[in-house]
Amino acid sequence: MSALTATAGFARRVGAMIVKEFIQLRRDRVTFATMIMIPLLQLILFGYAINTTPRHLPTAVFAHENTDASRAILAALRNTAFFDFVKEVGSADEAEHMIRAGEVLFFVEIPAGFERALRRGDQPQLLVAADATDPVGSANALAALAGVVSSALVRERFVDAAGDMPFEIVQHRRYNPAGTSQLNIVPGLLGTILTMTMLIYTALSVTRETERGTMESLLSMPIHPVEIMLGKIIPYVLVGIVQAILILGSGMVLFGVPLEGSAIFLAAATLLFITANLSIGYTFSTLAQNQLQAVQMSFMFFLPSILLSGFMFPFSGMPAWAQWIGEGLPLTHYLRMVRGILLKGSGFGDLKVDAAALVALMLLAMGIAVARFRQTLD
Repeated sequence: MSALTATAGFARRVGAMIVKEFIQLRRDRVTFATMIMIPLLQLILFGYAINTTPRHLPTAVFAHENTDASRAILAALRNTAFFDFVKEVGSADEAEHMIRAGEVLFFVEIPAGFERALRRGDQPQLLVAADATDPVGSANALAALAGVVSSALVRERFVDAAGDMPFEIVQHRRYNPAGTSQLNIVPGLLGTILTMTMLIYTALSVTRETERGTMESLLSMPIHPVEIMLGKIIPYVLVGIVQAILILGSGMVLFGVPLEGSAIFLAAATLLFITANLSIGYTFSTLAQNQLQAVQMSFMFFLPSILLSGFMFPFSGMPAWAQWIGEGLPLTHYLRMVRGILLKGSGFGDLKVDAAALVALMLLAMGIAVARFRQTLD
């Protein structure tokens, strides 16, 4: 009888603890929402937004002539779904600017007299330049290029299917001709590591003060709330700068990552990016009630950042709705800037749109952080 009583008591106590945990979970809405949203978010992003064989990649075309052969080539490239002709440029320099700015991934140039040379068997050249900073984004499209053009010209009877193809496709893999993945990954890691650390550091720093009750002590001192916020953020700006120098220095020494552009421009972009993420983390700290919630909010922001920014998968290969979300993330614009500066030698004129977007996102994050901090104090 005593054994049954002990067993019943044990079950009753465990049951009471289970009920208590469910009640606490129901009250902790952030944790409950995270448990539901993270699996759904991962399913949607990996199922719909992520594509390891990207298609509809933005392409510029510079056709010196408008002939049947040039139209057949462009139509064949368009039908592969790899190439999406977004603009017809008037010069090679304009196309180069678009590649450096990240507006297009490919540039197709059909020289003057191509069809006439083709019919005469003079081996004319078709130029295709590709932004090879991300080997995954360009490899499949370039691999299908020769067969597609050949089939189109044979179908239109410009060349004989039985003989050798009387033309040559010249491929220029710009900025990463060897297709070295480290040249693309290391600059991307700089942005992702800074995003993760800056978010968590500031979110935990402020929330920790609130949990320990030291925030009230700070507020009782002769110091303005905004001064408290700046005092919390500025040390982590310095931490972020040290991290950036460490990552870039290691990448250059260990993996041969070049610095083709301006170091000053790179430093300014990195400082903007660090400040934007610190402001977002500070906003999370004003929303969270404890450190666990702060970490959960940071992770909810970090997950779409790493998946929709172009770090893991080609940005241009994602559906339009995913690209719209990605454009609202600081990491997206910073990755374009850091890869452009390091690998392409891009300057402010090439990246001014992304620089302006990063400034706007930084100011927006800072405004929300200040507003939330004042509202929390009130």
